[in-house]
Amino acid sequence: MHRRMGGTAVAAVALTGLMVVSGCAKDSGGGATGSTGAAGSACEFSTPPSAPATSGTSAANGEKVDGSALKIGLAYDIGGRGDASFNDLAAAGFDQAIKDMGVAKDNTRELSAAPNEDESLKQSRLRGLASEGFNPIVGVGFAYTEALKVVAPEFPNVKFGLVDSAVEGASNVTPLVFAEQEGSFLAGVVAAYQSKKCHVGFVGGVDIPLIQKFEAGYVQGAKTAAPKIQVDKKYITPAGDFTGFQDPAKGQEIAKGLIDQGADVVYPAAGASGIGVFSAVKQAGVLAIGCDADQYNQPTLADTRDVIVASSLKRVDVAVYDFFRAAAKNDLASLPKVFDLKVNGVGYATSGGKIDAELQGILEGYKAQIIEGRIKVSDKP
Repeated sequence: MHRRMGGTAVAAVALTGLMVVSGCAKDSGGGATGSTGAAGSACEFSTPPSAPATSGTSAANGEKVDGSALKIGLAYDIGGRGDASFNDLAAAGFDQAIKDMGVAKDNTRELSAAPNEDESLKQSRLRGLASEGFNPIVGVGFAYTEALKVVAPEFPNVKFGLVDSAVEGASNVTPLVFAEQEGSFLAGVVAAYQSKKCHVGFVGGVDIPLIQKFEAGYVQGAKTAAPKIQVDKKYITPAGDFTGFQDPAKGQEIAKGLIDQGADVVYPAAGASGIGVFSAVKQAGVLAIGCDADQYNQPTLADTRDVIVASSLKRVDVAVYDFFRAAAKNDLASLPKVFDLKVNGVGYATSGGKIDAELQGILEGYKAQIIEGRIKVSDKP
């Protein structure tokens, strides 16, 4: 699973500016609980692990893949380009694949979805791309699962990639799934060390198993670092109502409620609704942790980025890029079964300079323990 992350991942991540902290953190020097990252915190911290003596990933360049004869398609989840999160990462991987493989602009197409749209529209979107000769095609998000159950068998020679889900029995659908809970665990550690009240919050977009993975990891990470920390959780919409991923006003309202209850670090896993969460955080003068992308560096969040102390990374850009590349090489078996910390499919970023070297060392220590299997991160609350 490590082999394929050499050149392709580096290329995709370089484009999006996901400044991953890996191999550059200093050893924390042991188990001191009063790190400068926790100055003023009311938390009592567990003895943290030390950073590994050596760390890093391969920077080898991948071989050139010629995709000039391909027609590639991308079907977004709700929000599309501009959500400063999940879809923008997919777009970055799509753009990088086009550039690196020499795909002609006329041979590319990207289509967006609407909140709570009828299932038939998703089928029509995928069927239309396949009928027009686009191959390979990526469906961005689990919302395309049911549609692909119908459409994939109709086009057995088309290679489909499906972010965040799988279609049992469909050999031409490659699941691109992530260990979101592992990156969120590290976000929880950051939240604990950055909280002055030992009280943090989580905002989920929609109350579904996928977003519960973010919640589970975040809570476990915070409580591993500071066992007595209070973690408040709130979802924007219940399962079935996917507007929770595209409602910044509601995100702002819910974040304000958590802050009024005492949370002084808030972590949203809410798609474009996170834009509203960051607005509430800035207005209240507290802190936030980004999700999916290095949100400190997202242009859409330029006005609020100063409150973002770190981000958990879910490298949808890498998965999308690597899928197109592997499909072009007819080597889909080279992709990992799960994009996790081991293959740098998830991670964290500390852009903005608010996380000191000691806390980075602590994060690298926890990261190493997860990779080694000494910490098992739950994917359920």
